[in-house]
Amino acid sequence: MNRAYVGLGANLGEPRRQLTEALTAMSGLPETRLAGHSSFYRTAPVGHADQPEFLNAVAALDTRLAPGVLLEGLQGIERRHGRERSFPNAPRTLDLDLLLFGEEQIARPGLTVPHPRMQERAFVLQPLLELDPEISIPGKGKASTLLCACASQKIERID
Repeated sequence: MNRAYVGLGANLGEPRRQLTEALTAMSGLPETRLAGHSSFYRTAPVGHADQPEFLNAVAALDTRLAPGVLLEGLQGIERRHGRERSFPNAPRTLDLDLLLFGEEQIARPGLTVPHPRMQERAFVLQPLLELDPEISIPGKGKASTLLCACASQKIERID
């Protein structure tokens, strides 16, 4: 089994319901079990600022799936929730990002792990640290140290 971490986000429709349903759907992926998830966090949008606030979380999965197969499964869950990719950082009904896959560093078309820019985003680092306070991001360093550099980003734990 490999431990994978998945970032969840939504800001259209009913974000809390969509994240909750996505957690259930991830636990139903083959050879995968939901090992835990963070609290939900309300966060300001990044990039395209003219949109509603996001609800974000991070899930820990134990899986026997290969990283690419896991990503395909996550994208299938997004599609079932009406995910459209109209432009970068657009509003969305559901976003599932494969953040980490064990200690692996992967760079191939369509899949980069650790997820690019995760080390710059409080909405990823804070919930990730809730799940594992000692976690490090391969090639980047300790998540707790990286979070200090994101102190200006608005993030509010809501449950």
